[in-house]
Amino acid sequence: MDIHEYQAKEVLSNFGVTVPDGALAYSPEQAAYRAREMGGNRWVVKAQVHAGGRGKAGGVKVCDSDQEIHDATENMFGRKLITHQTGPEGKGIYRVYVEAAVSIDREIYLGFVLDRSTQRVMIVASAEGGMEIEDISASKPESIVRATVEPAVGLRDFQCRQIAFKLGIEPKLVQQTVRTLQGCYRAFIELDATMVEVNPLVITTDSRVIALDAKMTFDDNALFRHPQISELRDKSQEDPRESRAADRGLSYVGLEGNIGCIVNGAGLAMATMDTIKLAGGEPANFLDIGGGATPERVAKAFRLVLSDKNVQAVLVNIFAGINRCDWVAEGVIQALKEVQVNVPVIVRLAGNNVEAGQKILAKSGLPVIRATTLKEAAERSVAAWQSDTIKSSTLKAVS
Repeated sequence: MDIHEYQAKEVLSNFGVTVPDGALAYSPEQAAYRAREMGGNRWVVKAQVHAGGRGKAGGVKVCDSDQEIHDATENMFGRKLITHQTGPEGKGIYRVYVEAAVSIDREIYLGFVLDRSTQRVMIVASAEGGMEIEDISASKPESIVRATVEPAVGLRDFQCRQIAFKLGIEPKLVQQTVRTLQGCYRAFIELDATMVEVNPLVITTDSRVIALDAKMTFDDNALFRHPQISELRDKSQEDPRESRAADRGLSYVGLEGNIGCIVNGAGLAMATMDTIKLAGGEPANFLDIGGGATPERVAKAFRLVLSDKNVQAVLVNIFAGINRCDWVAEGVIQALKEVQVNVPVIVRLAGNNVEAGQKILAKSGLPVIRATTLKEAAERSVAAWQSDTIKSSTLKAVS
């Protein structure tokens, strides 16, 4: 789960990280009022969307007056911000963060991520702040500083000092840098984060170390332990299909293909998508309905997959261990009766009660294409999708 910049800054400030003064606004008038409340003579207005590259896309504006703030926010609200991370569909701007401008002397990149190869938290830093880490890696890889944290002892002050020295930070600012690194690490560990990124971490002309921007991502599976973080979720910034799936206890990731997948188990879902690709097709989604594939749950999965207008065929691939194939077959029939399905449906069942499940499908009289192996199911899905595509193209040409 991602959160907004202003939320990440509030979280990090609670762990001792210094951030600029700022306030949230939901209208141009409120934004101008927030600036007057803070005082000063220069402010930065930032669109709050879950994406990087906001500045290049016009989502960050430096303003010198109330009127400039009003005009800048008026141009932001209600429009889609399109960056290299959002794709062409963009992200809607519904709130802005008004922040007091600071005088910058240096910019530094700082990130905390989970390195799965070492099963450790890795700190990634660079003296080339203000750039995306991908750009830094490509243009100045020698500037990147890496350090892994031993989980048995946690992040030690000496490691923080080593990072500060490698970044060329002045001795008088090292203690502030240590406090910032420790605060980010504590937030990462205690809140079950999967990423903490401060870019840029700035050194101001008056010798302060400040997190000028911040991003945090959290482990969805651990949110039950942190209700205060779960409440920060902004569904307007998420794929609506993925939000609906999460609300129904389904694991769903939307893709760009045409063959919808309904599978039980993440590993089997990955294998199903790979097999579809090998057969010449493109999966439209990753969908794991989990261990309890009841008829109601399968019907929900169908509704979710068919809400994607790009889906031109649906492949149901179930290996029943805890599940039962007859339940899944009943769920498929229930879904086909309740939901208007105008695309081919391919069903492959294996495992517990597979014979009963196959009989239920055969007796239903519904136009279900059955398969016995994953390879066969994928090939029939691709064939059905291609046949349906040709048919649709012919009808359009005739009309």
